Amino acid sequence: MDTGFTVPLSKVIKELALETIFMPGDPENILISSMDVNRPGLELNRFYDYYDTRRIIVFGNAETSFLKSISSQERAEVLNEIFSKKPPAAIVARNIKPMSELLNAVKTNKIPLLGTPETTSSLVAALVSFMNVELAPRITRHGVLIEVYGEGILLVGDSGVGKSETAIELIKRGHRLIADDAVEIRRVSAKSLVGQAPENIRHFIELRGIGIINARRIFGMGAVKLTEKIDMVINLEIWDNQKVYDRMGIDSEYTEILGIKVPVLTIPVKPGRNLAIIIEVAAMNNRQKKMGYNAAQELMQNLGMDMSILQEQEKKRELEF
Repeated sequence: MDTGFTVPLSKVIKELALETIFMPGDPENILISSMDVNRPGLELNRFYDYYDTRRIIVFGNAETSFLKSISSQERAEVLNEIFSKKPPAAIVARNIKPMSELLNAVKTNKIPLLGTPETTSSLVAALVSFMNVELAPRITRHGVLIEVYGEGILLVGDSGVGKSETAIELIKRGHRLIADDAVEIRRVSAKSLVGQAPENIRHFIELRGIGIINARRIFGMGAVKLTEKIDMVINLEIWDNQKVYDRMGIDSEYTEILGIKVPVLTIPVKPGRNLAIIIEVAAMNNRQKKMGYNAAQELMQNLGMDMSILQEQEKKRELEF
């Protein structure tokens, strides 16, 4: 899958603790653009119709055993053909010693060759998981992302509505900050969004009247976190007396971010409301709903109301953030 993003090979080497066997240049300048990994099977039999040259190639026991079953000359020819198509890198798993034909092929075609003691399956799983995050489709949006009772809560709303102040109160109550002001959101799977702060503003919060503070230095390492999934969006807006706010919670609203539905709540802000406690309750209630419990529906049943006419309805909410 091509998302238009790349990750340098140096970052892959560091993340997976790979050993460098042959490196033709600076790994920082060798860019990987595919989330997928190639274990050459058909390619070793010279079938290249679906050979994706953007993928890292992994050699394990099966590939090595096959190569040993053919002659040295044929082995050299097929490996040279594979690497002449310029894949970004090759990795040998299980601490297998690279055969001379493999070394000659990567050196001739200037392809990085790496090694690891990990099993082939473990290596492929770790590599695909890492690349799914690093190359995921992403957007950056204005808001505050904070972890509350294990739920990733994205606070959005107009500038000055109190998002950062609410985040500080939540941090004081033991929750953790991920990002303030700008949240980089990545779609890491068909159902999951993960948010983080851009590296240059990580752990910093802007508080009007005080200025910029570093949450990690003031509140400690336990007050911050690098990344968190996004479970719910809370839209903070100034209380409007002319607007009717939801008081039952039977129906649910959602917004779409990168094509994924995320539950959304609108919480009106006015003096005297303790937003931190309200958000804590919203986080716990959202977790209960994911586990199949809805307090509003139980209340309606206790009151003897016909639940067939009060079925939960989903409403899409367009948010500008």
